[in-house]
Amino acid sequence: MEFRGMNEPEIRDWYDREFVKTFPPNEQKPLDFILELIAGGQYTLLGLYDGPALLGYATLQTHPGHPGYILLDYLGVTTARRNGGLGAHILSLLEKKYRETACIIVEAESPVPGGDEAENALRGRRIGFYERCGLRRAYEMGACGIRCQVLTLGESGGPDALMAAHRAIYGPGRSDITVPLGPDEVPAPAHWGK
Repeated sequence: MEFRGMNEPEIRDWYDREFVKTFPPNEQKPLDFILELIAGGQYTLLGLYDGPALLGYATLQTHPGHPGYILLDYLGVTTARRNGGLGAHILSLLEKKYRETACIIVEAESPVPGGDEAENALRGRRIGFYERCGLRRAYEMGACGIRCQVLTLGESGGPDALMAAHRAIYGPGRSDITVPLGPDEVPAPAHWGK
């Protein structure tokens, strides 16, 4: 297996075959937006490959003013390879790659009080997965109309530095991002209007 950067044709294939089928519409960054971030040096897509076959992926977003922080924007395993430990393996590869240089920020949907039991159980399992992989809870935030639990992997530099970097990664143009989100605050709808 090889964990490496994806080129533009691979990114377009990933977007069409995996991304739009895996993530709900309100969480899907438009491909043009992703490519714009890549061109600006603020976004990287890493794929876990077995020969030419994509097994899983991690997308990372950064901000030049906060080089010690990386947002793990999307983490996924291809449909045929799910539930085989590859997600944890990708997190392990990221931890090794950035151990000395950055804190990795992860956002996982929080359970909703009184919400759908099956969906809340799934959200709880996702947060538990990240915690089993060594991430620590930091605070809740709002993104894409969703309340999320923020977790970190690596040294965060303290809550104020972490939150400042987290906000900066998204930039001032993202009206749907609230870092942190208070217990009674309602997350704003997704920036791209889906």
